[in-house]
Amino acid sequence: MKTQTRRKNKYRLAPFFSKLILLILIIFSTLFYKTITTNNSVSSAKLSAQLQKMIQYNFIREIAPLAQKAYKEDKVLASITLAQACLESDFGQSTLASKYHNLFGVKAYGNVPTVKLDTQEYENGQWITIQGEFRVYPSFEKSVLGHTKLFLEGTTWNPKQYASVLAAKDYTTAAKAVQTSGYATDPGYADKLIQMIQTYHLDNYDQK
Repeated sequence: MKTQTRRKNKYRLAPFFSKLILLILIIFSTLFYKTITTNNSVSSAKLSAQLQKMIQYNFIREIAPLAQKAYKEDKVLASITLAQACLESDFGQSTLASKYHNLFGVKAYGNVPTVKLDTQEYENGQWITIQGEFRVYPSFEKSVLGHTKLFLEGTTWNPKQYASVLAAKDYTTAAKAVQTSGYATDPGYADKLIQMIQTYHLDNYDQK
């Protein structure tokens, strides 16, 4: 009788151990899959971040000679031109920049090429979306020239509107002058320009 009992217990334990081993294998496989998936996600995120950085620096290198030329000929700090181009166009990736070569969000009216696009403006303490009419340029070079011309000649209602920007000798003063002169409605515009300059060391392009 004891021998039979042992055999019965042995047969009962066999399926139990089989199920236990199967459960361990399932848990191990799940953890292994999650590890691989997580690692792949991290790798994809790193690759995407590296690609974005490459796009940003390539854009800066493309625009830098144009900004330096504007600084040399018309005294508009290259760092300010570059910072505004990067900020306004999302490093050349916005629709306005990539399709219409408008790097600075310059609006236009009258007998010039224009396009209507949605844009964000800061009014009465909040951001609102409006449709703006923006200048269309044939190239980035023409866009930089238009930006420089705006600073030099001002607006039709105030030719000296950006005189304080031209008078600035350093990028911090110039960035604040751009904002106080009414270039953008964003209350944090000057800080964003300064941060852009410091992050990408754009002030190096101010060296003659």
